[in-house]
Amino acid sequence: MLTALGLAVGIGLLLGLLGGGGSILTVPMLVYVLNVAPKTAIATSFVVVGVSSLMALIPHARHGHVCWKSAVVFGIAGMGGAFGGGRLAGHISGDWLMVLFGLVTLVTGLAMIFKKAAAEPEHGRQPLPMCPLRTPVSRLLFDGALVGGLTGLVGVGGGFLIVPALTLWVGLPMPAAIGTSLLVIVMNAVAGFTGYINHAELDLALTAVVTAGAVAGSGLGAWLSNFLSAAILRRGFGWFVTLVAVYVLSQALNGEVWSALTAVQPEAIVGEKRVWGGLAAAMLLAWIGRRIHRGGAALDPLGLADAKQHRKLV
Repeated sequence: MLTALGLAVGIGLLLGLLGGGGSILTVPMLVYVLNVAPKTAIATSFVVVGVSSLMALIPHARHGHVCWKSAVVFGIAGMGGAFGGGRLAGHISGDWLMVLFGLVTLVTGLAMIFKKAAAEPEHGRQPLPMCPLRTPVSRLLFDGALVGGLTGLVGVGGGFLIVPALTLWVGLPMPAAIGTSLLVIVMNAVAGFTGYINHAELDLALTAVVTAGAVAGSGLGAWLSNFLSAAILRRGFGWFVTLVAVYVLSQALNGEVWSALTAVQPEAIVGEKRVWGGLAAAMLLAWIGRRIHRGGAALDPLGLADAKQHRKLV
């Protein structure tokens, strides 16, 4: 239990600092260190990450780093996606869920490493607004549902998917993206847990210990986030998450999964309707997402043009 408590404090620390990463480490810790079944580990991670994110949200909100309207729109869409993903997970084996978890973790780790840093305001200039003057509702709904679906399916709280989405597509500064993501994570965790609880049993004692450690760490992390560079922390942690992903994939691709992959015949794949249906659904989602984001290409969600014009007049 002491090992679990120590690791949970570290997980909460990262969650408070970066607005994400709790479940990316919680699930591997429970599965590979504490030998918890994958589906139980994912359900437990929803409780741990949800409660610790709620605690970390409080100091961020006090500093005005939470965009409530954006969070509610993104979060409501994410809750629907997370519930659906959690229900879908009941039809997938634990080994394949860990493979998918490893792939999602690898992609998000690489995105953290290579993500372009947000521009800082010029010296002597008035800081740009934290929250958007015009909320891009269609973008938030689509991106929220997509991230929520992954959240519910593999237990990833979505912080490392939400933060890049809020910074790159919505245009929030990093402090606001981190604070806002915590509220979205809480909403996604509640929905994902609701979808998972029917096919997973919790170890209440272990859940309580890990949650307590994560809450303590998240409070410390939220306080430290006011003094440390989020960009440097994100790149460094991105490399760590990538290593975690490689380890998870090496463990998840066991004999059973590898045998199933090597036993698949190309002719069977071509004739499998579910494969073509999945590809068609993925292409449809990609097309819809592209139309939504291209349609808002000229959108200035933070009202930067208005802010710059105002500064010129001042």
